[in-house]
Amino acid sequence: MDAGLTGRVVVITGASKGIGLACAAAFAREGAKVVGVSRDLGHLHAAQHELQQAGLHMDVTAADLRESVAAQMVTDYVENEFGPIEVLVNCAGAAKRTPVAELHADAMHAAMQAKYFTYMHMIEPVIRHMAARGHGSIVNVVGQGGRQANPLHIGGGAANAALMLASVGYANAYAAKGVRVNVINPGMTHTGRVQEGLQAASRASGRPVDELLAQQLAEIPMGRMAEPEEIAHVAVFLASPLASYVTGAVIPMDGGKTSTI
Repeated sequence: MDAGLTGRVVVITGASKGIGLACAAAFAREGAKVVGVSRDLGHLHAAQHELQQAGLHMDVTAADLRESVAAQMVTDYVENEFGPIEVLVNCAGAAKRTPVAELHADAMHAAMQAKYFTYMHMIEPVIRHMAARGHGSIVNVVGQGGRQANPLHIGGGAANAALMLASVGYANAYAAKGVRVNVINPGMTHTGRVQEGLQAASRASGRPVDELLAQQLAEIPMGRMAEPEEIAHVAVFLASPLASYVTGAVIPMDGGKTSTI
């Protein structure tokens, strides 16, 4: 099925690994002009090479999106170099899972800087350009830690909850101007973040990592974690004209674990 994204400029933050890299590959397969953003240019070049091996192209630019000026500069660069940004997919930043005994004010600030502000700094300049042109789509990949309180993820969970509220608020504010904003809520996903979370849980509980992993998988009705590519497929749909009447949606992707409506 043609998603109608051929030739469109798609910016993906956090594109050097995990879900962001999977999104870069998925949009490139749809014929989009993909521009990947991440802090580390070396990691971006490695990701670029990986996509090239698969016959896919991604342009890259490095920026620390914890800084609002950097987000404005990368937005201006992309618009001038590649054309109007029609799709923004935010995956950049990840707050560390921190046992309560290790949680302090600096850790809370770091969590908000790493997850909340990396998204907000990028959304602000991009959404204004989109609104001025009368069209555009933003997809924010926001972990389920914003839905379910976890003592190991208080800082990151708070950032995720704030992002969901802000995303729906932007969707409402910009709907009449042709801009759609949606959220994907991945649950446990097969990335490097899983091991980091398991190690934090092991420090807090004293239980071995393998035992904790088995327990967490048992709590997922589908019996497995998601693959990054599965998240990317939904991102492509939400960003595309196929989802032209979808905005303000928060879509869980957790294998059936969430039991609320």
